[in-house]
Amino acid sequence: MEATIEVSGLRKRFGRTTALDGMTFTVRPGQVTGFVGPNGAGKSTTMRVVLGLDAPDEGHALVGGRAYRSLRRPLSHVGALLDAGALQPSRTGRDHLLWLAHSQGLGARRVDEVIEQAGLTTAARRRAGGYSLGMRQRLGIAAALLGDPPILMLDEPVNGLDPEGVVWIRGLLRALAAEGRAVLVSSHLMSELQDSADHLVVAGRGRVVADIGVAELIARASRDRVTLRTAARARAMAALAGAGATVAAGDREALVVSGLPAERIVRLLGAYDVPFSEVSGYRATLEEAYLDLTRDAVEFRGAAR
Repeated sequence: MEATIEVSGLRKRFGRTTALDGMTFTVRPGQVTGFVGPNGAGKSTTMRVVLGLDAPDEGHALVGGRAYRSLRRPLSHVGALLDAGALQPSRTGRDHLLWLAHSQGLGARRVDEVIEQAGLTTAARRRAGGYSLGMRQRLGIAAALLGDPPILMLDEPVNGLDPEGVVWIRGLLRALAAEGRAVLVSSHLMSELQDSADHLVVAGRGRVVADIGVAELIARASRDRVTLRTAARARAMAALAGAGATVAAGDREALVVSGLPAERIVRLLGAYDVPFSEVSGYRATLEEAYLDLTRDAVEFRGAAR
């Protein structure tokens, strides 16, 4: 089975609300693809359509070139975590996985393998209803891995995980992609995706706003900006603003300067006798790049104080 997710021209309305408005992208093997966007952007609906849980009004979604509903043993093709709370609370974690395994023709040995992989060995025989959110997340990820699928779709996989769990899931995602699998991860935590994702699909108002590599997006957001470190920030800001630059205060002694090249900034500071310790190319965070992209796509925005 080809390890790809193909989403093409998806349109979906719920009453008067347009959830998807031509959503189109492809998740390719061998990389972690982050699926991001503001609340209401259509991420969850897209993932539900891919898994056959919602039917689109138009368009199609294929996994490995086939519709999910046509797969005979779907967990061997696609592993998914959409809702960590979707379990029978009276069952133990191991029994929950055994039930899933039995439905897919898988044995108990595979269940014990994913329990160990997910770090649930000591909790496997406890009732899942007593699990913490982080433990339910681990159980959901174990279920997604159960069929050793070439395609994985995970919605907010770090939600509820402790720091050790965050490090674990980050390494797991990278390892799965390195094995040639297609990995789609929906998340609001840009800092996590910056460390784990190779590619980003950015959604806004039901369509794709950007489909781009993480490194390229950060480089694009960093372009034409310079980091300046100076103990005389007020004097530096006045001199730079007078020369037509846009200046924003950063952390501690840092300023972020737009509109002037580094060489001109150095000359200007020298002319005004402003001391500085660093002038260097600015490196944007993934969160900054994402916010720039989605500024006009945010549907729910809190009032500024």
